[in-house]
Amino acid sequence: MSSDRKLVRVLEGTAEKTPPVWLMRQAGRYLPEYRELRAKAGSFWKLALTPDYAAEVTLQPIRRFGFDAAILFSDILTVPEALGQKVTFTEGEGPSLVPVTSSQGFITDREKWSSYFEPVYEALRLTRAGLPPETTLLGFAGAPWTLATYLAAGAGGDEQKAAKLWAYRDPQGFGYLLDILGECVAFHLIHQIEAGADAVQIFDSWASGLPAPLFEQVVIAPTKKIVATVRAAKPGARIIGFPRAATLAGYENYVRATGVDAVSLDTAMPMDWAAGNLGCALQGNLDPIALIAGGAALDRAVDNILQQTAGKPHIFNLGHGILPETPIPHVEQLLKRIRG
Repeated sequence: MSSDRKLVRVLEGTAEKTPPVWLMRQAGRYLPEYRELRAKAGSFWKLALTPDYAAEVTLQPIRRFGFDAAILFSDILTVPEALGQKVTFTEGEGPSLVPVTSSQGFITDREKWSSYFEPVYEALRLTRAGLPPETTLLGFAGAPWTLATYLAAGAGGDEQKAAKLWAYRDPQGFGYLLDILGECVAFHLIHQIEAGADAVQIFDSWASGLPAPLFEQVVIAPTKKIVATVRAAKPGARIIGFPRAATLAGYENYVRATGVDAVSLDTAMPMDWAAGNLGCALQGNLDPIALIAGGAALDRAVDNILQQTAGKPHIFNLGHGILPETPIPHVEQLLKRIRG
């Protein structure tokens, strides 16, 4: 039976005449209602881990814009926290952790994982109850490699050096870290689906700049294992992968090896190449700066993507997250251009 949710139909391989649209980081600082609730919460972590707050933030862009999907307001660093690695959010600086050089001492008790993540699952249940029936609900998690880069460096940003050195010098120990992270990610995705998510996305935000053998080892192999684990527990689970800024060959190998239903494309990925070479649904890949620019430049960028994906299963999105300075009228312009 065909789903009544357009985005789900695309993940099942249907090419919609008008593609479904949502935007990464669509719940965020560009919205005044978000800034108001963020101030009330007092901290980012409290906002993300208080179910009522997280659900409200998730629903805000749906009420304002009517996107085809809501993605749960949470953070990829909930997984390191569930594993016992405390994450600190500093205003204006972002997240930080104590760098680790070993995976010894990580929490592997699944009951403790479940207890830690429960506010996330409650937020999903509250969001599902507040969504229009035709709106897809997305869950997500960070991929093991990206989480490992945070753990090894103790900070965000493109901090791959520490993780790469660990992977090169101690492949067995680093592999064990990826395994623990992968088990927790799969656990988290399965439980998000049980809490009401129609599909989940795996964010590998720091997948760029890796030699092909290392990309296979730290990006593709762990993701393939996660997809298999989730599908073993939830047959038919719909999964979107995002190996951000990988090479063309990297994207192609990722799609073929992991079995994801859709792949999200970064801004630099040639959409016409992806449409002709990647055998799955596509998501993306408008430049967030074009969305800030607005006007004729935005219209041209949108039209180009629509033309290149015509007749293909496609979810319209950005190539990365929406930026805080994005004007709200430009988001409205984007939706009008896509939907006519």
